[in-house]
Amino acid sequence: MRPRVPLCLALLLATNLLSALAADGADGWTVANTGDNLTVFTRPHEGTSIRECKAVGIIDAEPIVVKRVLDDTAEYPKFMPYVVESKTLSRTSDGRVGYQRISPPIVGERDYTVRVKCESKACPSGGMIYCNRWECANDLGPAEIKGVTRVKITQGSWLLEPAAGGKTKATYTIYSDSGGGIPTFLLNSANKTAIPKLFAAVGKQCKLPKYQGK
Repeated sequence: MRPRVPLCLALLLATNLLSALAADGADGWTVANTGDNLTVFTRPHEGTSIRECKAVGIIDAEPIVVKRVLDDTAEYPKFMPYVVESKTLSRTSDGRVGYQRISPPIVGERDYTVRVKCESKACPSGGMIYCNRWECANDLGPAEIKGVTRVKITQGSWLLEPAAGGKTKATYTIYSDSGGGIPTFLLNSANKTAIPKLFAAVGKQCKLPKYQGK
């Protein structure tokens, strides 16, 4: 009987992802690409040709572990795709204000300051649900740097929910205009392809002992 356990778990995870797909269809989301335990969606954003992105996937770590990784912003340059500088500027009653500078391929360096709001609540089925939401707050950060394009629009979230087997169902959303005259088709394509790299990086970082806690 034991060999059936992994199959049952795989079926459960697949069902969760298919359920998410069915539910999101009514909100205008369409599937952009799929991979191992990860589905990326996009939808139009009113007033612009830049599309919003959302990804729903399974991370092999408990939600609190993923939360610790996401909150360890000082480590971002070591594992987050394209991040070359990251620092917390201040703490707030419900989160933090942070600055990041990124260096994506081809388009050149970008930077921005965001206000992050952190929320948590008990999950009805057990464990905790965590959510980090952010929005642009450049007025709270450093002045623009010559040669670095300032991102004026960026907002998104990480929603972390308990999943079977001590794992996390992670929902990531992002709407961002990187500025600098990047063609829309290139920006939309880059957002879709970068998200799988992001999930892989976070999942790998979750394996480090310092995030396990007790």
